[in-house]
Amino acid sequence: MKKLKGVVIGAGYFSDFHYNAWARIPEVEIVALCDLDLVKASQMQTKYGIPKQYQDVETMLESEQPDFVDIITPPASHLQLIRQVSALGIAIICQKPLAPSYAEAEQIIEILDENPVPFMVHENFRFQPWHREIKKLLDAESIGQPHNFYFQTRMGDGHGEDAYLSRQPYFRDYKRLLIYETGIHFIDTFRYLAGEITEVYARLKRLNPVINGEDTAMVQFTFESGAWGTWDANRYNEDVIPNNRYTFGTFLIEGTEGSIRLSPDGKISIQPLGQAIKEHPYTPSNEGFAGDSCHTTQEHFIQELLKNKQFETQATDYIINLKVQELIYQSAKENTPLSVKE
Repeated sequence: MKKLKGVVIGAGYFSDFHYNAWARIPEVEIVALCDLDLVKASQMQTKYGIPKQYQDVETMLESEQPDFVDIITPPASHLQLIRQVSALGIAIICQKPLAPSYAEAEQIIEILDENPVPFMVHENFRFQPWHREIKKLLDAESIGQPHNFYFQTRMGDGHGEDAYLSRQPYFRDYKRLLIYETGIHFIDTFRYLAGEITEVYARLKRLNPVINGEDTAMVQFTFESGAWGTWDANRYNEDVIPNNRYTFGTFLIEGTEGSIRLSPDGKISIQPLGQAIKEHPYTPSNEGFAGDSCHTTQEHFIQELLKNKQFETQATDYIINLKVQELIYQSAKENTPLSVKE
């Protein structure tokens, strides 16, 4: 079987999950990686047996002639990298946040219009196994018509003087943190499960004084179906299990015929109206990141790329998430509900 040649730009903290997933996809061979930090790049190269290492992106692309590029760099670098890679006609999968702002995301769309290469945002939350399973249950109308989506997130990594230092210290300097870095995942997940968002209303604040951005949010959504959604989140307090980053919280979906619940350990339960609650049988993975969602995300990219089909999180659809994100910040500033369509 001929394998797709891939190269990776980035060797930071989260890239480890990407490299791990690529190593387990049989249709892929990662032939090179690139990072300015030679120590981090060497660590990833050794750990995953990647043949070549570069410090310059242009040199890597010219030398390796890859079938696709995985971009795992800070969002401020995405615009230029996407311009550079797409000009060569190479397929791209790019980490979120797609861009630092909605305006810059629009520029990325313009670049992809000029250079129409296959492009997918690495949005892994919708690919977490519990969300895929809940989607099946909703499509099967197992609780009738849903009218309320409530997700509570307590990540527990943002308290104390040393908040974020052990894993992602740059979070401390972000002027926008919780919505920008984490909330974008849930905007996409809400859209995946509940449909298009028509209105948002948000309250944001900071609990930990050692950081610059917000770490607490209460965001309310209205969907086209008429259903409501709430994201009740902070990175300060902890959940009830040791791994706060497995499901990232608890999820309750209420419908006209019952409720679906997701617990922090990944278990799903269904409670039809007037009946006892029962656990829904399925087995989520404990490998990789959050139910092995990076592997599922990247496998989707490869399978659709091989079939020449559209990705679930293609840029022209994913940019709606950034529009909603901007409206959340605006809503919090103005303390008023805002229409997404307007």
